[in-house]
Amino acid sequence: MTADKILQRYLRTDRDEPESPANEEGEVDDLGSFGWLRGIRDRAAMLEFRQKDGNSIAFDYGWLRKVEFNPSDGLVLHFGGDAVVKITGRNLNRPTRPNVQLLRGILAHRILWIQEASEPDILKAADHTTVIEQIAFPTAKA
Repeated sequence: MTADKILQRYLRTDRDEPESPANEEGEVDDLGSFGWLRGIRDRAAMLEFRQKDGNSIAFDYGWLRKVEFNPSDGLVLHFGGDAVVKITGRNLNRPTRPNVQLLRGILAHRILWIQEASEPDILKAADHTTVIEQIAFPTAKA
């Protein structure tokens, strides 16, 4: 093998190909309350919070500093600065299917978005389903 062929072999990587957004290829599972990146090595750059009124806001996962979970109170995500997101609902730490949980997905940066459910959706959701009842943005405690 010539030196040029060896060099080309080691220089060729997947990074040379343009990246496509994950959801264009169907690599995101829409699980109703959240979007899960399927690829084992996939990581989301940002986490989007979709409210039932149509508003949404996204935070950079790199700014996620602390995640608190209390089954009675829900999830509290602390981002850089004073940005806080409080998520309340049902089954926030229950597996939606094998190896797929909202809390674990956030910790592993595999959740692309979290969707607040409408009142009719909350009422008709099965007991074992993960349901986001509210996404709030309280002021951080000093």
